[in-house]
Amino acid sequence: QEQLLPHSCLLTEPCPPLAPHYTTFPTKPCLFSAKSDLVKRAVRCPNMHLIWSSFGRRCFYYVPKPMSWARAEKNCRSMRGSLASVHSLKEYHAIQSLIKYATHEDKEAWIGGTDAPQEGIWLWSDGTPFNYRHCGGFNNYKGQQHCLQMNYGADNCWDDVSCTIDRPFVCAKKP
Repeated sequence: QEQLLPHSCLLTEPCPPLAPHYTTFPTKPCLFSAKSDLVKRAVRCPNMHLIWSSFGRRCFYYVPKPMSWARAEKNCRSMRGSLASVHSLKEYHAIQSLIKYATHEDKEAWIGGTDAPQEGIWLWSDGTPFNYRHCGGFNNYKGQQHCLQMNYGADNCWDDVSCTIDRPFVCAKKP
């Protein structure tokens, strides 16, 4: 089973087990025990004075400052990443947990999906295949909704909204 790891590169002691759906984080740097090959191969995210968390083979960073989708993508690129793409329910839950840990709520946030180049054809800004879709509808209200937010509505679904709306966002990158 994949584990959501703390951000620090200074891994010094065993970590406590994480709650289901990755809802808690250790409070200090720690080292997950190598119970499986996946944990043994877990990535270490560079700190770079920011709190990056790893899941699978990528690092994630929540930015609470609201920005338009394009400015958020530019900000992620300045950190050698891009807005987060999502490829599974487990990955989505890990990103949700990162936001909840930082904000103590299920806050709406930008992720890297867009259909701005051609309506209805969704792409990830990092170039990976758009091969997973979470609950929610993409209705392109008034022809002006081309960017993807997460944690929308009571069910924390995905939703297409205007790219000019300011939202916090999640960046992702490979270590």
